[in-house]
Amino acid sequence: MDCIFCKIASGKMPCYKVYEDENFLAFLDIRPLNIGHTLVIPKKHFRWVWDVTNIGEYYTVVGKIAQAMKKAFHTDLVVSLVVGEEVVHAHVWLVPRFSNDGHGKAINLENIKEFSEREMQDAANKIKNEI
Repeated sequence: MDCIFCKIASGKMPCYKVYEDENFLAFLDIRPLNIGHTLVIPKKHFRWVWDVTNIGEYYTVVGKIAQAMKKAFHTDLVVSLVVGEEVVHAHVWLVPRFSNDGHGKAINLENIKEFSEREMQDAANKIKNEI
C-alpha cells in the first residue's frame, strides 16, 4: 500500500508531531489553513473515520488535541472537518480559527497558508506543551 499517512505513522516520512500513543498520531498539516492546523489519524490504516474500530478512543484523542490547541493559540474556536477525499486514510482536521484569519465566516479550503519550518515546529511545540 502506498499510503502517505501510513508512511508517516510508521516513521518512514517526517512530520511535525503533536501527539502520539499506541493507536493514534497527530501532526501538523503541511498545507495548513491556519497556523496549528493538525491532522489526527489512526496508526492502523482505515479508509474512513467511521471504519475505525475504536472510534470512541479516536474521538477522545481528537478532543484532547482540540482542547490543547485552544490553549496553545488562545482561541475558543477550533473547527473540525472530516472530508477524506484527498488522502485515502481516515483523518480528522483540526483548524484553529482567529479573527481576521482570512477565511471569513466559514473555512475556505483553498486559503492555504505558508509558514516557515521554524513556525511549524513552534506551533507543534505549543500544542504538545498543552497536552
